[in-house]
Amino acid sequence: MLDAVLEQARKNDAKSVTVVKLRIGALAGVVMEALEFAWEAVSSDTIAAGSRLDVEHVPVTCYCSQCQREFESRAYSYRCPVCGGLSNDLRRGRELDLISIEVT
Repeated sequence: MLDAVLEQARKNDAKSVTVVKLRIGALAGVVMEALEFAWEAVSSDTIAAGSRLDVEHVPVTCYCSQCQREFESRAYSYRCPVCGGLSNDLRRGRELDLISIEVT
């Protein structure tokens, strides 16, 4: 992630990176405290030092083929809250995306 951020910053002749915007799904396996600690450590000697991580958290969303509607999964239950059918169609929740960076 740092390499991608620094590459984009260089392409835009940035002096510093102030904000890194991310989209992270509930099933991405990211521990936010660890990510923030790691970001601070790896970016410390770069133009991204001191930048803030702005994270959009994405809940687990499934699709019920019986009801033909999406629903937000609760506590890792993939059962439709309307009909009780079991969904095997995970629509959102695995994201780990770099959305944008803010630079000066």
